[in-house]
Amino acid sequence: MGESDKKKFRWQYVTRACLCLACAYVLLLIPDGAPPRSPGAGNKPHEWNRQKFWDSLKDSFVQARSTDKNTVSNNVARLLDDSRRLLGGITNGPAVSALDPRWPDLEINVFKLAVLVGADPGHLPEFAGLVNDLRREAKQQSCRWDLNSEPARRCLYRLLFGSRMAMEEVLLQNPEAAVQPPAEVEIEPSQTPSLVFRGLTLHSGDILVSRGDKPASALISRGNDYPGSFSHVALLHVDSMTGAACVIQALIEKGVVVTPLEEYSKDRKLRFMVLRPRADLNAMAADPQLPHKAAALALQEAGARHTPYDFAMDYRDHSALFCSEVVSAAYERFGMRLWMGMSHISSPTLTAWLSSLGVRDFETQEPADLEYDPQLRVVAEWRGASDFWQAHLDDAVTDAMLANAKPGQSLPFNHLKLPLARVAKAYSVFLNWFGRRGPIPEGMSATTALRADNYSADHAAIKGRLLALAAAFRETHHCSPPYWELIRLANQARSE
Repeated sequence: MGESDKKKFRWQYVTRACLCLACAYVLLLIPDGAPPRSPGAGNKPHEWNRQKFWDSLKDSFVQARSTDKNTVSNNVARLLDDSRRLLGGITNGPAVSALDPRWPDLEINVFKLAVLVGADPGHLPEFAGLVNDLRREAKQQSCRWDLNSEPARRCLYRLLFGSRMAMEEVLLQNPEAAVQPPAEVEIEPSQTPSLVFRGLTLHSGDILVSRGDKPASALISRGNDYPGSFSHVALLHVDSMTGAACVIQALIEKGVVVTPLEEYSKDRKLRFMVLRPRADLNAMAADPQLPHKAAALALQEAGARHTPYDFAMDYRDHSALFCSEVVSAAYERFGMRLWMGMSHISSPTLTAWLSSLGVRDFETQEPADLEYDPQLRVVAEWRGASDFWQAHLDDAVTDAMLANAKPGQSLPFNHLKLPLARVAKAYSVFLNWFGRRGPIPEGMSATTALRADNYSADHAAIKGRLLALAAAFRETHHCSPPYWELIRLANQARSE
């Protein structure tokens, strides 16, 4: 074969190879079928419907920052006294319903106090005490409420979530007042094995509720008929013999895993809260070791088999588990049903977004809603103003993206990247056969991975611009932008 024939043969070989690759690329470009359309949970997402009140709070905050401190202090003292009187009447009287008119009065007072204390933090300890007492009493009273009824759910949410946001706004305006050690809310006795962690005694069976620092974490927190504060739930196990502590959790990338407590604590968490079953529950009185048994069973099953992550969020089928389901399934085996108020996702925008990410159940168990379960006490919560600030930024971007999206439209993705993503998925499946992880999580399709990446990139781009706008606001107004301003700035960042 002459040299010219060899060159011709090589050229034909290269041409055919390129044609084969081009054909493969075109074939791999064929899109998946459209995500199934779902009506969602069919409920009406919660709306505050308080725009005039929010506007009055804006004006009050500006006025309080320029008013004589004695005047502000007197107004705070008056509102504190009125709130203590209202709360005392509930605490010391007969059981009250969610429709008691004192609840909305207390809600209004907390927001008014937050504005004043945010401008002048001299009364912060008393305000924090009031918020903690209100949250404790609201959960205690809700033990008798049907939390799957709209009035009860709405009342408890507005009191607990509203007071949380009010307190965080105060701390954001006064970051030096945000304590770094755990802020204990209530001491709940437990007879299960324990250890001291960061100055706090934790018990086996404690439920660890947290908020991650990724865009997906913000979407999980806000993706709810009742937008919340948390995105992840895990279960603590303490060995009764050695005292070794580990955390059983379900991660998108790995499925159900067991993580040493120290390693778990190293991941950045924008919020972190410890929940514990009440000792006076009938199930706990019958068996005080119930939480430890639930944690031990979860640990045993995590070690016995690989359990993939449940992208569908089906809390009834335990062949795959999402994070909330790890906890609820373990306690369910011992007769305790958590999430007394089920989570619902009804917004057409949210339903379409989550459907395109693999979610199929829109009546489920969201991490944020476990805070409202009256069977559980809030034992402690770690505070950090810089973390709150990042959470508020992420929430504002998420809310702006949701508000400006077309209802019913799936999350977009870059179609040109689909062939490469499918190759990466095939490689991931191969690795999964050998118990290893690939670039695309088990149970997630190539298209879903591209949608998630595109969403994260959009979120990061808007957040980057929002940071600049927030810095300019702080320089002009000499204070951190409150959440209502962050929403406005996030919408501006998105449009830019």
